[in-house]
Amino acid sequence: MALGFAGNPARAETIAEALATGFPEATLVQFNYVPTIHAQTAIGHKDFPKAIEVLQAAAPYELGALHFTAFAPALYPVYMRGEAFLAAHQGNEAAAEFQKILDHRGIVLNERIGALAHLHIGRAYALQGDTAKAKGGLSGLPHALE
Repeated sequence: MALGFAGNPARAETIAEALATGFPEATLVQFNYVPTIHAQTAIGHKDFPKAIEVLQAAAPYELGALHFTAFAPALYPVYMRGEAFLAAHQGNEAAAEFQKILDHRGIVLNERIGALAHLHIGRAYALQGDTAKAKGGLSGLPHALE
């Protein structure tokens, strides 16, 4: 996923395919990592419907908490779906996805998507033309970050 975020989609896709074939029965791999990587690549190619479509596989698992690792990827598919909706200028849908992250902080823990959800929900509200809510998107962050 880091390669996808860093702008190396070809390498990310290669790793995603290796993970998918190497761990065919690993729920976390098949229904979190792989769809998230494919969605990142689709967003990079501006194929937002494909990004949303590949993330549907993750929906039944997205609220699963994985507290046994330092990296808690459970809501990354939700975040990427929100990113896809935001990029596609679908503010209502994007806001709903980012709100899921804000509503489940105990799953997100200290992952960066927890902070970014505040920023992106504000952007989603701005797309909807709701400037009051857009300005309130950062209200859950500590004062120093506002």
